[in-house]
Amino acid sequence: MEPFDSFIVWITEFLGDHLYEGIFLAALLETVVPPIPTLAVFPTAGFLASQQGISVLGLIPMIILGAIGATIGTSSIYFIALKLGRAVLIRYLKHFRISEKKLERVEVWFEKYGDKAVFLGRMVPVMREMISVPAGLLKMKIPKFLLYTFAGSCVWSTGTILSGYYFSEAIGLGTSQITPLP
Repeated sequence: MEPFDSFIVWITEFLGDHLYEGIFLAALLETVVPPIPTLAVFPTAGFLASQQGISVLGLIPMIILGAIGATIGTSSIYFIALKLGRAVLIRYLKHFRISEKKLERVEVWFEKYGDKAVFLGRMVPVMREMISVPAGLLKMKIPKFLLYTFAGSCVWSTGTILSGYYFSEAIGLGTSQITPLP
């Protein structure tokens, strides 16, 4: 079994036993340790919620916990960028083949679309984590950053969790679709 496959099996088992905590933890860790894919975890959680008979309204705490976890995690990246500053980050980003010229282009783009960039960026894989860097470097106001991050994370959580939930329902695996055996 491939390492990624075994990770997905482990996360599915963990989510089966700890659905709400798993959503929060996955969202928190994804922003700090990017290989944890909420794009796989959140739909799986929605799927499992459907199988466990959780109503659509019961998904609201999952959505909020996912958004809170993402907001806390991505805020750490924001504060690192804010505190360390440009010079230190340029040295660090060179290890990821991100040049000063690329960073300058991102900064110009961010100055133009900052608020929208944070909100929409929370819904785009890879950009979800990276949008915090220019927000911190350009000293976006903390309350504004937190508001747009949380709002964008709520949209992301809603869409991905509901996709798994309704997929389970569509293929007839949700508890509302299962009829007991005689």
